[in-house]
Amino acid sequence: MDLLNFIWDNLDLILDKTIEHISLVGIAVGLALLAGVPIGIAITQNQKSASIVLYTASIIITIPSVALFGIMIPLLSPFGHGIGPVPAMIAVLLYSLLPIIRNTYIAINNIDPALREAARGMGMRPLERLRLLEIPLAMPVIMAGVRTAVVMNIGVMTIATFIGAGGLGDFISSGITQSDQLQLMTGALAVSILAVIADYCLLFIQNKLTPAGIKL
Repeated sequence: MDLLNFIWDNLDLILDKTIEHISLVGIAVGLALLAGVPIGIAITQNQKSASIVLYTASIIITIPSVALFGIMIPLLSPFGHGIGPVPAMIAVLLYSLLPIIRNTYIAINNIDPALREAARGMGMRPLERLRLLEIPLAMPVIMAGVRTAVVMNIGVMTIATFIGAGGLGDFISSGITQSDQLQLMTGALAVSILAVIADYCLLFIQNKLTPAGIKL
């Protein structure tokens, strides 16, 4: 009951922090999507480039989030953004690249060569094949990478509160520093619920974007 009372009394603040959290993760993953999908498509043309890009992205994702946020501080301080939302979003963008690039690469690479040949036979140019055939067929796997990135980084973004990024991590940070279990539990619960809702929303979008002929 104490937890429910605390949530009710602080509902406006929780909603504000939730919107802030969604904005931070949404911008970061959105930018990663804009960068990652073209990179994933491009590296399908060269196996050596694919190995280098995927290996580099794999190294980045193994860096502990606290360390990566810490690295951002001296790098961005000369530009006036050593702390706050900017370094947090850049770090989350970097974490998001691997699942998006990898899934795009795998999805495009695994398209049946016979379908490509049929598209060529119909007179489609490379960009037309990409837009009308390859990306629609790859969409379920690409969206699975986006879902992985979003769910993972909703959790990662909570740690960004320690560099002043805001979001739901503020409840967890305050709960730890003040030994306040209600704040800590509120933050953890809100992050968990947000991750589940985000995953189901992205699954809905994935189903809408998936061509009817390849839906299970």
